[in-house]
Amino acid sequence: MTSEILSAINILTRPFGEASAQSSQQEALRVALGSNRARLLQQLQSDSSFEEVRKLREEVKLAADWFCETEDVTWSFIQECLLLLLALTRYLAEELKRFQQAPPSSAGKLCTPEMAPPLPPDVLSVFQQKTLGSALQFVVSLGLCPYLAPGVGVPLGRRSTFGAMVETLVRREVWPPAGRRLLITTRVLLQLAELSSVATLVFTQHLGDVMAALCQLGHQPGHQPGHQPLSSDERRVCREDLRNLLGNVYQPIVIKELLILQGGPKQSGPGGSSSRAGPGSAPAWLRRLCGQLLSERLMQPSGVQAVVRAVLEGGTGGASDWRKCDAVARILSACPQQSASADEYFKLVCPQVLDLLHFRDKLTAQQFQRVATRTALSMVQERPGLARQYLLGPLLSPLERCIDTSSAAGGSEVVVEESELTRCVDDVFKIWVVGASPSETLLAALQDVLPVVFTLFSFTKHNVSHLRAPCQEILLWFLTHSESSAALLVLRQLSGLQERRKDVAADLQFSAGSDGGVRLVCRQSCRDEDDQLYEKLSGEQWRLECLTQLLAELKESDLPGDFFLALLKDLTTWAATADEELRDEEQVDVAAMTLLEAEHRLLGGAERRARRLALLQVVAVMIECLQHTQLLRKTSQVVDFMVSLLQRACVGLDVSSEPGAGNPVETQTLSLGMGLIATLLSSPQLSAEDYSCMSRLLPHLQTLSLQHPDPLVQELSSNLRAVIATHGAYRPEDLAVAGADAGQSSKHSETTPEMRSEGNTSQTSVRTNSRHAEPSQHPGPKGDPDSSNKPFSDWLLEACDPDVPTRAFALRILTQKVQRRDLEAVQAQEKVLLLLLENLEHEDPFVYLSAIQGLAVLAESYPDRILERLLRDFQLGPSLPSLDKERSLETRLKVGEVLMRASRAMGEMAPHLGRPLVSVFLQGTKDPDQSVRASSLSNLGELCQRLDYSLGPLAQELSCCLTALIKTEQEAEVRRAAVHVIALLLRGLSHKTTQVLSEVLLDLYRALKWVVRSDPDQVAVLHAQLALEELDDIMRSFIFPEQKLEKKIVVLP
Repeated sequence: MTSEILSAINILTRPFGEASAQSSQQEALRVALGSNRARLLQQLQSDSSFEEVRKLREEVKLAADWFCETEDVTWSFIQECLLLLLALTRYLAEELKRFQQAPPSSAGKLCTPEMAPPLPPDVLSVFQQKTLGSALQFVVSLGLCPYLAPGVGVPLGRRSTFGAMVETLVRREVWPPAGRRLLITTRVLLQLAELSSVATLVFTQHLGDVMAALCQLGHQPGHQPGHQPLSSDERRVCREDLRNLLGNVYQPIVIKELLILQGGPKQSGPGGSSSRAGPGSAPAWLRRLCGQLLSERLMQPSGVQAVVRAVLEGGTGGASDWRKCDAVARILSACPQQSASADEYFKLVCPQVLDLLHFRDKLTAQQFQRVATRTALSMVQERPGLARQYLLGPLLSPLERCIDTSSAAGGSEVVVEESELTRCVDDVFKIWVVGASPSETLLAALQDVLPVVFTLFSFTKHNVSHLRAPCQEILLWFLTHSESSAALLVLRQLSGLQERRKDVAADLQFSAGSDGGVRLVCRQSCRDEDDQLYEKLSGEQWRLECLTQLLAELKESDLPGDFFLALLKDLTTWAATADEELRDEEQVDVAAMTLLEAEHRLLGGAERRARRLALLQVVAVMIECLQHTQLLRKTSQVVDFMVSLLQRACVGLDVSSEPGAGNPVETQTLSLGMGLIATLLSSPQLSAEDYSCMSRLLPHLQTLSLQHPDPLVQELSSNLRAVIATHGAYRPEDLAVAGADAGQSSKHSETTPEMRSEGNTSQTSVRTNSRHAEPSQHPGPKGDPDSSNKPFSDWLLEACDPDVPTRAFALRILTQKVQRRDLEAVQAQEKVLLLLLENLEHEDPFVYLSAIQGLAVLAESYPDRILERLLRDFQLGPSLPSLDKERSLETRLKVGEVLMRASRAMGEMAPHLGRPLVSVFLQGTKDPDQSVRASSLSNLGELCQRLDYSLGPLAQELSCCLTALIKTEQEAEVRRAAVHVIALLLRGLSHKTTQVLSEVLLDLYRALKWVVRSDPDQVAVLHAQLALEELDDIMRSFIFPEQKLEKKIVVLP
């Protein structure tokens, strides 16, 4: 029967061809509507197929108290549409009820698993939905929109030219009145929407019109001309229907329609007044109603997200969308009038604003993040107290829990979960750094947790973590945008020069998370006091290094220089008070003190010394890690540096001291500093501002010119003072040269030949004892003439010289000759080999590193002979006699280093030359000594990643060896090396992995997963995670290869 009812609706709504002969479009449409209605009634009476439709229509007509006979053709047509639509929904509702009550067993006997479930009877085909949609469009266009008041909803004339014609077709003066017609149409549409299949068509196409009608019927004040006043019960029912409709429809669509109903700003009149509503402008009562309803939508659960989706949904992320984001942010940050209080509004909205920061979809996340950021910044600017309580407080709560000592008293080992800390850091980065709108409230809130962020940053520098970059950006943002005094205070706290407040609690510590983040856990009690002391000192040193790395990132800021100058001023103050404290200690009578007073005095002196040592440590680290161009960027900073230097020079100055009696280091430093001042004054680009800045040097220069024991320093101080005081009007000749001569003369007058010799020796010893740097090329240590003129035999003799620098330099020269294929070196390669092997056992790193480099060059130049000898020494021990077993083991490890360098240098020859090396390295993994096993695995990893397809026959043996070591080896160092071999292997083979290691790839994957799950060593777990990331990239590229667009030309026969 559904198809019969829809056929009747189709007869009523389809175009009628004979109407085109009429005189005007309005008359043609009126005649077509009347003809279609008459034709429908005739079909219902005459056609037997419509018998049931006619009966159902009559039942609906009897139940409809609103149906009436009228002279208006359009309203008669609308009444027929409403009767048929109600008949359809009544029939579908009854059929759906019977379908839902039918037992499933009767239908299930004939169903098979391959069959689809039966469709409910209210499901309509596409053609049937089109017919139903046409009828609904007639009902809304002719029975609802023409009776809306001006400014309520979008007028039909604004929608299309046909809509403008329809507005003139309606006869409002004929019974029933316009208000009654609007009420009837709206009620019937809501009654139709009780069936879900029809509700979808009604609300997806005509929701705005239905909402406009309900607003007018339930909330329009006063009596409107041409409208019969509704009863209070009817208006109340309309208001309730509006509430129910707004609560049951998808909220972003509701908000979007309310914004359309609310309309734009009022149109200004000709005289500039805004009291007159222009065309399409909503009346005042409707604007107030829409504002109230929008505020209610906003203050519901998930209301903020609904508002944002309503405005931004369907956007492309362009400039217009960003302007929409800012507009939504201004709406959300303003407290609506309907709210009970601003406190309640912020308490409800702020958690929803924070939820906007956590979306995953790329485009949605960008837009929502922009809205959340701008909203948070607006709230902080307009209501800082409430924003601090309800927005910034919950956002920073994971970091604040790191400070609270009571957090560890809960009995749980994990105080802050990894996900919480990650989300907190990301949110802080988005609002503070990406928002890029510093304010006092934001800076104060961030300063409270900044020590925790710095501690977290220092921890991430030890590990691989995705939190390192956002933590660094947060710290740099604060140091860049805060006041200089506040930034310097924070730097003092972070460097340990002042008491650390609001840092991570002493019984808590950060720990690496499973997803690349960080979590906060309870600190494990240290077993030994020495371990505690070492952990404390190493931690402070690491914090200082991390702080200097942060300062190094501030390339365009004066903050590093200001901090450095502040530390120098503290040093000057320390130098000024050191002598007084020393005299006070000498004059104190400890015997007259009580035991408690003596203890307090000793503790006070120890604290002062600790602070001074910490100050010296910070200054030393800054000088070592930061470049001078960053510490002293401007002339004013250079002047401040010189002021502090001259102050220290004047502190201990004694008028009666004889020349040369002072500290030579201080005198040399002073001379160099004055040379720097002379160089600055020699610059032709000095301005009056620079001279006024240098005027702070005048008192100290005068003191030096009068009291310093060195006449040259006195003269230079006087000249510099005269140049600064006259702003360059008086300038002695060669001022900069005189300053440089003063520095040089100071050096030579205070450094005897014996001292210079001792200095050279100490520099040589320092360079020799450095075990962390590769030896570089130095000139001949004995001042020999050009090395190219020396015969080859002399270099061989010097390679056996007991003097370490001479021997090492000779080994470097021999290595260069071998590398250049010198004729004498080629002929004496056996002697060179023995000489290098002998020096390999030398204890000085400068010598044995040179020997290692030479052997690597020999192995690269003559691999067939040299590699065989080196492999034998690595496998069986050194061929040269050695009585010390420990020295023999050390030599084997050095030979392993040579083999690793040779493996790197093989290049494309690795598949040809590497097979013997693989065998020896595999045997080395069974050596009794763990260092040899680890060295063999390291060399194996370097070699295997260069073997490519030639590794295939060895894959099974290699896999068995590595998996056995991973699961059975007791030493953590060897397990780390085995896992690292797999990582290097995957990295070297790259896209060839699935071909070369196809048979063992699953075994290697299981071994890596076993390490991640079961290995107690965190370093081995980290290596396994890196290897799994390599394998993940390889398999992704294998399963989803990159699509390449290629042109192919095929020659047809």
